[in-house]
Amino acid sequence: MNDENRLKGTTTVGLTCKDGVVFATETRATMGNLIAHKVADKIFKIDDHIGTTIAGAVSDAQSLMKYIRAEVALFRLRNGKRINVEAAATLTSNILHSSRGYPFYVQTLLGGVDDKGPALYSLDPTGGVIKDLMISTGSGSPVAYGVLEDRYSEDLYVEEGVDVAIRAIKSAME
Repeated sequence: MNDENRLKGTTTVGLTCKDGVVFATETRATMGNLIAHKVADKIFKIDDHIGTTIAGAVSDAQSLMKYIRAEVALFRLRNGKRINVEAAATLTSNILHSSRGYPFYVQTLLGGVDDKGPALYSLDPTGGVIKDLMISTGSGSPVAYGVLEDRYSEDLYVEEGVDVAIRAIKSAME
């Protein structure tokens, strides 16, 4: 199967708020210009306080999420405490980097809330990691960023952040 026909996710948005992190995605999965599925899971729970979104190859995303969940669960068993968000981002970065010869074709957002407060990271297929306050990935991200840059503020609460994220996703889908 060539890259044009690989099942892909599209636009995802993540933003930090005063009281949490908001993720939003469109639900369609596309292959080129074809909508392959109208409903595709693109938001994943990693632990009670950490979530991720994916844009890219759905099969790679599903495998990566299983891998990250297992490693996070092992961390909790070994250390008797939950992993913090920064460490989970570093763990994910290490997994992606170690697979760079045969990469996971995904752009991942990872975020959550721990003792340090809300945090959000963007991870590329080779393990590059960037912390930011608001991030969009996928083919609709240029349009989503337009909305985010216009409406996002560090003073938003989750309830307001949800509205901004939904508006960004809807704009990207038009």
